[in-house]
Amino acid sequence: MRPFEYVSPNTRTQAISLLGASWGNAEILAGGTDLLTLMKDDVVAPKRLINIKGIHDLHGVSSNAQGFHIGALTTLGDLADDATVRRNYPALAEALPEAASPQIRNLATLGGNLCQRPRCWYFRNGFGLLPKNETGKELAAGGENRYHAILGNEGPAKFVSPSTLVPILIAYGAKIRLEGPKGKREFPLEKFFVIPKNEGEREHDLRPNEIVTEVVIPPASDVRAAHYEIRQKEVFDWPLAVAGVALRMRGSNVKSARIVMGYVAPVPWPSPEAEQALMGQPINKDTAQRAAEAALTNAKPLSHNAYKVQLARVALRRAILKAASGGVS
Repeated sequence: MRPFEYVSPNTRTQAISLLGASWGNAEILAGGTDLLTLMKDDVVAPKRLINIKGIHDLHGVSSNAQGFHIGALTTLGDLADDATVRRNYPALAEALPEAASPQIRNLATLGGNLCQRPRCWYFRNGFGLLPKNETGKELAAGGENRYHAILGNEGPAKFVSPSTLVPILIAYGAKIRLEGPKGKREFPLEKFFVIPKNEGEREHDLRPNEIVTEVVIPPASDVRAAHYEIRQKEVFDWPLAVAGVALRMRGSNVKSARIVMGYVAPVPWPSPEAEQALMGQPINKDTAQRAAEAALTNAKPLSHNAYKVQLARVALRRAILKAASGGVS
């Protein structure tokens, strides 16, 4: 690990003032479960590390008419134990224990989970976010890509968005709040994730001198939601496919649907095709299968990951049926 300056601000304003105008010089330290690994592997080498754990108003949760507010420094462990989450957002409560091992959940923060970098082994071994060889050929396109994207991979980005929590948060309609020297920003969580087209661009709509401050989930009393993921091992492992589903029903038919897939694209992948397939329909095995087929119609697997297309269909079909049954598998 290379030498760096270590600072511990006590306020948001102080933290923001210590960040730079370009990436690479400073990094935010929250739980550190991802950043410290990247530093030890020399993937990133910040000159300044800004420890924000002492900023008290970034911790904790609260509720009001807008919904459920989660401070960016709230740990995944505390969030999983929260009674409001278990009562009002059961699909999120189910996703949280699957997001990390108990030891990591006790340190990892929600903001850090949203901002974690891709698990692509090319990136983690120092070849960059959009890895190419010396002749300019994309390494992941025809290389070792078993766990890479099957959707949204037309450009040079072939990695998959790494958060298992984000699909269900987006399905619930969550918004993210950021703060920087130019003020505050708030927008739907799905817009926080972008597909980089050039090396040096990031996979988040986060400026170098901004910090994530809060996530807000709207009230969900009329929502039937479910989270489903498929892994190689039942013990903690990175998923192969994730699905987040939120349904609003009119009688026995779907009034509206929000469907988001994870680990299939460089960003969490909403599927308007699957949502449209469910509109006005009752939920049964046939309609769930049709929606799952519609969601993967445009899949373009790489040389070694065609198996993920069927896994994503299965995850989505099971999530739809699970949501319709009130979250019971």
